[in-house]
Amino acid sequence: AAELFWSAITARTAACTPRLQQYSTHRCVSCRYPKFEPSPRPAAGVQAVAASMAPATPDLEAQVLAALQSTPKFDTYAQAKALNVDHQALVGAVKSLWADGYVTMDQKSCSWLNATKEGCDISKNGSPEYKVYAAVSAAGSLPVADLEKSVGKASAKVGLGAAMREKWLKKGGDGSLSVAKEGVADATRKMLEPFVGLSEPPATPPVLQANDEKQLLRRKLLKKETLKQFEVAKGANYSLERKRKQGDLSVDMLRDGSWKTADFKAYNYNAVGAPVGGGYFQPLLKVRAEFRKILMGMGFEEMPTSKWVESSFWNFDALFQPQSHPARDAHDTFFVKEPASTLKWPADYYERVKNMHVSGGSGSIGHRCPFDEGEARKQILRTHTTAVSARMLYQLANREGGFRPAKYFSIDRVFRNETMDSTHLCEFHQVEGLVADYDLNLGNLKCIIRTFFAEIGITQLRFKPAFNPYTEPSMEVFGYHPDLKKWTEIGNSGIFRPEMLAPMGLPPNVRVIAWGLSLERPTMIKYRIDNIRDLFGHKAELAKTEAAPICVFP
Repeated sequence: AAELFWSAITARTAACTPRLQQYSTHRCVSCRYPKFEPSPRPAAGVQAVAASMAPATPDLEAQVLAALQSTPKFDTYAQAKALNVDHQALVGAVKSLWADGYVTMDQKSCSWLNATKEGCDISKNGSPEYKVYAAVSAAGSLPVADLEKSVGKASAKVGLGAAMREKWLKKGGDGSLSVAKEGVADATRKMLEPFVGLSEPPATPPVLQANDEKQLLRRKLLKKETLKQFEVAKGANYSLERKRKQGDLSVDMLRDGSWKTADFKAYNYNAVGAPVGGGYFQPLLKVRAEFRKILMGMGFEEMPTSKWVESSFWNFDALFQPQSHPARDAHDTFFVKEPASTLKWPADYYERVKNMHVSGGSGSIGHRCPFDEGEARKQILRTHTTAVSARMLYQLANREGGFRPAKYFSIDRVFRNETMDSTHLCEFHQVEGLVADYDLNLGNLKCIIRTFFAEIGITQLRFKPAFNPYTEPSMEVFGYHPDLKKWTEIGNSGIFRPEMLAPMGLPPNVRVIAWGLSLERPTMIKYRIDNIRDLFGHKAELAKTEAAPICVFP
C-alpha cells in the first residue's frame, strides 16, 4: 500500500516537471502537490528551508547545538562574537534549526546612544558655541562681521545663537561682542566624548541627564542605535546532531528504496497557490461593454464594424456630403496609399447617388457640382462609423421581402488627422445608434436620446440646433456635469436627409433618426482621467489599467 501511495505521488509530481533532480519546493497551482523548479544549490535532494531564512552551513548549526548542550540558552549577538562569525549568518542557522523544532527563539532588542559624524567632530574639535566664545575671549572685543573669519561660517551661524542663549557673550552698542561670563567650559564636548565610537552596545552605557540627552538628539549630535537579536534555547526536537527532513521525492530515492525510511517534510495541503497574472480589460472596453448591454436592453442590434478601411463613396458620398467638403482634405482624413482605390460597389446605387449630388431629387436641388468617380473610389481610414450605418441602411432597403423597421448601434474605432492634445487623438471610438421606421420625428429622437443617457446616469439634458452635412434637422446634445458644475457637449444627433435615404431605395415615408458620441469622453469622466493620452495609447500605464474598477452605470 505504501509503495502504491508513493508511486501515485511520483506520477503526480512527474506531471508537474520532467526532472526530479535538484529542486526547491513551491506550491503548484495546478495540483495539490509541490511544484518543482530548478534550484541554484547543487545538493541532490534539497532540504526545504523557509524562503526568508539565509542559507546556513552544517558546521554553524552544529556549533549552535553544541553551545546549547553546555548552557540552557544564549543570545545570538554574544554567541556570534564568541564564535567569531557574522551575526546574520548565525541568525540564519538558528532559524533553520527552529523550523524543524531543534531550538526555540525569542526576539529581543536593545538600544543605546552613539555619536553622529557631527558629534564626533565636536568631541574632537569643540562645539560651535565654545569656538565662538573662545574667539571673542581671545580678542577681548570682536565685531560680529569678523566672527566668520575667526571660527568659520558654519560655526558662527550655529554657535553665536547658542552662546548668546547661554549668556556667555554680550553685544555692545557698536555691535561688537564681548565676554559676559568668565571661566566657561565646553560642556557639549564633554558630554559627547563617552559616546564616540559606540557602534556596538556597550557593557555599561554612558548616562546623561534627560534634558541634555533631548538637546543632543535634537541637534543630531547623538543618534539611537538598535540591535535586534534572539534568545535561543533547546526545542522539543533538540539533539546534538541534526537529521534533515527530505523535502523532495527524487528518482534516486525511488531507485534505491531509501524513501521507505526517509523522514519527509509534511505537505501543506491547505497552502494557497501563487497568484497567476492575467490580462485585464482596458477602461474603454469596460465602458463599451456597459454601453452594449444598455443598447441591447433597449432593443438595438449591433452592426458589423470590422472594416476600418473604407471607400470615400461610403464614408462621404453615400451620406450626401459634397466632394468639395473640407473634411475630405488630407489634413482631416488619412488616405490609404496601397490599394489607393476601391474595386467595386453597387453600380446602380452609385449612379443614383451621383445623380442626387449633381441634379438633386426628393425636393432637393443637389449640390450642382461635378462628381468625380476617382474621388469616390479613394480608400481612407474611416472618419466615422456612419459609413457602416449607410451600408446597413442600403441592405435594409434592398433586403428580401422589402423594408422592415430596425434599430442598430455600433461602437468602434474611427480615425481623423487631428492635432493631438489632452482631449484629442488621431484615433478614437465612436458610439452611434439609429432607428429606421415610418414617420419618425424629432420628438422620437429626443425620447430615444433621453432614455439612453438616463441609463448611464445623465438625466439633465439640453438640445441645441446644429448643422451636419447628412442630417436635417440636427441637434447637439448637452449634459450637466455635476463635478464641473456646468453644461458640456456630450453628443450629436439628427434625422438623416432624404437626399441620403432616397438613393438607397427606402420608402418615401421612412425616416431614420440617429445620434452619436465618443466613447472616450464618458470613460474619462467615469474614471476621473484628465488627459486622454493616459487612457488610450502608448503612454497609458498598465498599472492603472489593472487597477481600474468595474464600470457600472446607475
